[in-house]
Amino acid sequence: MMLLHGYFRSSAAYRCRIAFGLKGLSPEAHSVHLRKGEQKSEAYLALNPHGLVPALEIDGAVLTQSLAIIEWLEETHPEPALLPKNALDRAYVRSLAYAVACDIHPLQNLRVLSHVRQAYAQDQAGIDGWCQRWLGPGLTALETQINASGKAGRFCYGDTPTLADICLVPQLFSADRFHVDLTAMPTLRRIREACEALPAFHIAHPSRQPDYEA
Repeated sequence: MMLLHGYFRSSAAYRCRIAFGLKGLSPEAHSVHLRKGEQKSEAYLALNPHGLVPALEIDGAVLTQSLAIIEWLEETHPEPALLPKNALDRAYVRSLAYAVACDIHPLQNLRVLSHVRQAYAQDQAGIDGWCQRWLGPGLTALETQINASGKAGRFCYGDTPTLADICLVPQLFSADRFHVDLTAMPTLRRIREACEALPAFHIAHPSRQPDYEA
């Protein structure tokens, strides 16, 4: 039995939902309400001392960090593959995924935005401005990188979804939340449209989760 702890609006949990869907797997879901601080509870911190989602319980073990969970999933359920066979292309796909997960996403993490709001007395407009300042340039660079590579097809790499797409789509959801202008990113928008036509991406969308709040 697999139990995935997440939150409907968490980009990292969203990645895992997509990956499990692409592999044809449906772990049991448990909501950790980040806005209510449930990630700081004694019980959850015993599970994941970082106090973040997602966390995956499986066979008596606990995995944390979305990319580690997805890499484990890729190794234990190799079909359909989420990474190319060629080593250089695997590194390229990972570079796109890491650009999102390591450089872009952390700057709009809830705990970062809470600090910006409280320490610098920012309202929602200020929070949106912060996110636009960091998400916009990061996504613009990703657009440039994908276009320059010549490796894109329907998706970030070729014509089947990879780890890069799994990371991209949740980040674009966040960009919309914070009113980031995506007009100059037609490739990213086209790829998102192709992804969201697939059941795994459609079902994983935050608005379709049991804990969704408008």
